[in-house]
Amino acid sequence: MAEGDGLTMNNLLSEVQGALDKFKLEDEGGPNDYYSPYANLEKAAVLQEARCFHDPTAVRESPRKCCTVIAQLLHLTNTGQYMNSAEATEVFFGVTKLFMSDDASLRRMVYLFIKDVAETCNPDDVIIVTSSLTKDMTCDVDLYRANALRVLARIVDAAMLGAIERYVKQAVVDSSGQVSSAALVSATHLFERNEESAAIVKRWISETTEATTSPNEMVQFHAMQLLYQIKKHDRLGMQKLVTQFSQRNTLRSPLALVLLVRYTAKLLTDEVAEGRQSGSFQNGTNFSRAGYAFLEASLRHKSEMVVYEAAKSICALPNIEPQELSPAVNVLQLFLSSPKPAVRFAAIKTVSQVAVNHPRIVSKCNEDLEALIADANRSIATLAITTLLKTGSENSVDRLLKQISVFLSEIPDEYKVTIVKSIQRLCLTYPAKHRVLVGFLSNFLREEGGFEFKRSIVNSIVSLMKQVPETTEGSLLHLCEFIEDCEFTMLSTQILHLLGELGPGTSAPARYIRFIYNRVILENSAVRAAAVGALSKFAARCPSLRSSILTLLKRSLDDEDDETRDRASVAVSVLKEAMEEFPYLAPAEDADPDEEPVPDVPQAGDPAAFVLLQGLPMSFDRLDRSIRAYVKTPAAMDSPEQLTLSTLPIVEEYEEPDSAVDEGDDIGADAALAAAVSGKEKEKKEVVDPAAAVYAIPELAALGRVFRSSPPTALSEEEAEYVVTCVKHVLPEHIILQFPIQNTLEDQRLVNCTVTVEGDSECFEVAGEVAAESIKYGETVNAFTVISRIPDAPLAPCNFECVLNFGVIQVDPKSGEDESDPFEEEYPLEELEIATSDFMAKVS
Repeated sequence: MAEGDGLTMNNLLSEVQGALDKFKLEDEGGPNDYYSPYANLEKAAVLQEARCFHDPTAVRESPRKCCTVIAQLLHLTNTGQYMNSAEATEVFFGVTKLFMSDDASLRRMVYLFIKDVAETCNPDDVIIVTSSLTKDMTCDVDLYRANALRVLARIVDAAMLGAIERYVKQAVVDSSGQVSSAALVSATHLFERNEESAAIVKRWISETTEATTSPNEMVQFHAMQLLYQIKKHDRLGMQKLVTQFSQRNTLRSPLALVLLVRYTAKLLTDEVAEGRQSGSFQNGTNFSRAGYAFLEASLRHKSEMVVYEAAKSICALPNIEPQELSPAVNVLQLFLSSPKPAVRFAAIKTVSQVAVNHPRIVSKCNEDLEALIADANRSIATLAITTLLKTGSENSVDRLLKQISVFLSEIPDEYKVTIVKSIQRLCLTYPAKHRVLVGFLSNFLREEGGFEFKRSIVNSIVSLMKQVPETTEGSLLHLCEFIEDCEFTMLSTQILHLLGELGPGTSAPARYIRFIYNRVILENSAVRAAAVGALSKFAARCPSLRSSILTLLKRSLDDEDDETRDRASVAVSVLKEAMEEFPYLAPAEDADPDEEPVPDVPQAGDPAAFVLLQGLPMSFDRLDRSIRAYVKTPAAMDSPEQLTLSTLPIVEEYEEPDSAVDEGDDIGADAALAAAVSGKEKEKKEVVDPAAAVYAIPELAALGRVFRSSPPTALSEEEAEYVVTCVKHVLPEHIILQFPIQNTLEDQRLVNCTVTVEGDSECFEVAGEVAAESIKYGETVNAFTVISRIPDAPLAPCNFECVLNFGVIQVDPKSGEDESDPFEEEYPLEELEIATSDFMAKVS
């Protein structure tokens, strides 16, 4: 090759060596010595350089320079130095002229630039490059054809897609795997863009099916993806697709087979969820039998990827019988001894999940699991231990704990947390081993460890005390020893509070006093205050200890911390009064041992028990919500009525569904992820008073205070044109029905919206309505209907027929301007039930 014709091999090698020398880091140099070739780029200078795109000679003779300029332009765009519309248009036109070059590297940079910049350019400018891309799409170079398809998929709309549809369909079945994969991936992106493009892509189903017979594995994989995108909402179509490919055995690509296994498992899961399949899959519907047979046959595939996916899918099937699960567990048992860490981790993770519901089946893997305890990968070792703790027998607990004790000292805290949770579940499984297991956990409380690890142990011990009462006294002593040398204030205060609650009820409450008082002497102010509170509870519940505890509490009257001093002052004052009114009489030394001793409990009317043990009638959260609701009630602050707990509004306690995965149920998950999830306090959502909408309307507010508001009841489908729900506000003599109405039609505006309520009831009658004046597209506005209770009529449940009455005004979706006069419409809604439970508030 001549010097003027392009780069020779010698020139190329010299340039590469020069670049290496330029960016080579000296051995003694630090990371700050690195110099980026794109540092300190100026947009004006780069745009000036980009003018070379208009010079045919420069484009033909210096493709490397053009590549460098495009790279600089992309760097500017990706670092936030955007071009204005005029600059972008000029550069875009310049880049289109680079199609005259035959240099492969430059052509690929042109494709990359168009893909990156097309979304920010004027759509009219982008259309200009379509002809060049279409020409590349029909050329003889596979590299150009594939890249042109990918770029076109980013810039064409539904109208332009129809014009090039013929070329894309031909590319889908092209003999070149590179071109065919590019066409299939582009079709997948087009399908997800909008409904018009999706409708066009659906017409390519025959070509996509033909592409699944390609000898290229990636083409088969991408073809299966596109077929699923097209048919995923058609259950019968998906069943036919899965049956066809599972029986023909035409797929050679492991990736395509993995997709087929996943689709089969999803359909089998849907069969169970929708009630068409129950019991054994082998004795179920035709598709259930065929689908399970395919999954079982895939366990014998030569690809580890397919085998694992089939085993994982079988293990995840709902309500699967143990005999159907055994083949998958046998395969996973073989994978446990694989030399590949990724395969071992995948197998142990799935086995751990199976062990939750089928520990007996997994128990045959125990020997392999014990071998994995010493695995170099700590995630694998942790999962092996947690699985053994689920599948182990009562006789193997001591041996497992011995292995774990060596292992725990070598792993980070996030893995320790997962093992602690597994030990807690094991103690619930074998309550007879509670002494051994609680002792094992308490030993690690005294070892080195972070806050999360120590808190997980404390929480586990506390949970075991609640579920296995036999562990209470021993566990409290372990916790007392822990707080002797606890560096975490939060844990110390929680344990002291627990001692105050449970300690007085044990057989020998006096043994805990020393541990608690040590905290008054040695700890910080927060712990001292908690210790004083715990001592006060011991004195209130155990009259025999009052005199000695009173002496200890008096020493805190001069404490430097206000909270500690105030708690001690209140406790001393109340205890003195209680001891004067109800002095404790110790049993006589010569008392008959056969006589039942006098119980060491406070007497009725004991002021210490009332002040120190009696809690508020409601939680602080409910008290806060109740006071806020009282303040929002019209004229409440002007009322002469005295504010007491009994006069506050009643607020219900709603139990929100817990969407987060409980750390105790996080079976088989990565230990690091489990630790990240565990211990995080949930963010409390601010509770909005549902009656605020009623109080905002003076006519409704005059009816009185709302007793309770029910949760929203749907009166229409979520996908309906008009979405209507109902909230029932119960008042002493009325029920206010609040109807939030949402308009989902872009070309309509609703006016004068009311909900007509009719029903045959002997205790209710409709008293009035408040209309929603105007509801634009996407808005939700409230309408109200007032129902009055008939005096002296017995309360009985009843149903009301509801109809939405409204006026419709046609509007221009773009400008939002009205285009017609209103015309009346009706929309039937679901029946509304007013039940007896609507008049009852759920409180603790």
